[in-house]
Amino acid sequence: MASVILQTRGLTKTYAGVTANTDVDFDLPAGQIRALIGPNGAGKSTFVGMLCGRIEATRGTVSFDGQDISHLPAHRRIALGIAYTFQITSVFAGLSVHENVALAARRAGGSAARVADVLNRVGLADRAGQVAGDLSYGHQRILEIGMGLAQNPRLFILDEPTQGLAESEIADFKALITGLKDTTILLIEHNMSVVMETAQYITVLNQGQILAEGTPDQIRADTHVQAAYLGTEDA
Repeated sequence: MASVILQTRGLTKTYAGVTANTDVDFDLPAGQIRALIGPNGAGKSTFVGMLCGRIEATRGTVSFDGQDISHLPAHRRIALGIAYTFQITSVFAGLSVHENVALAARRAGGSAARVADVLNRVGLADRAGQVAGDLSYGHQRILEIGMGLAQNPRLFILDEPTQGLAESEIADFKALITGLKDTTILLIEHNMSVVMETAQYITVLNQGQILAEGTPDQIRADTHVQAAYLGTEDA
């Protein structure tokens, strides 16, 4: 059985008396592709923010590979091997595609060969010289994923990565993610076809708490999940 690379215990966030997450206990095994789903307002973004270090927890702990990282800032967590993409793209618009990936790789001590490999894997090798700000929104999303991969992360957190992508780009994304054999992935996603076809295990958040966890088939058949989410969302 794979060791747990990311774990939370009692993770809670309260804003001015309003609780976004309550006592979330979460275990992510190394090497797994895990999807995090739930209706809008379920607390997904707050939970991920606490994992990344962008949001300070009110109480509870976050551990990465057995180390308590609850009070580490985001850049320290990145240095430990946690990469993440945002819902809004954060590429360097004035730099070329190659320069964006090279900059991300440099942070992790990556080589020119690493940059070339990443550009090939994400299908942007033929656009390496293009200015990132001139890319379509979909290609900027793909570039951002490439920048995360260039850091050679042990855990890659992807927040709504297929938002704004065309159907062909989504198909390429599915192939890319399922081909990442050495990286643990936490995927926050509304597109249910992406979730069901790429995730090995799914965690469902609702009203700031874990409603259910299981394989795609188990989640699809869960009546509580159907009532809270799947029955009211477009697939």
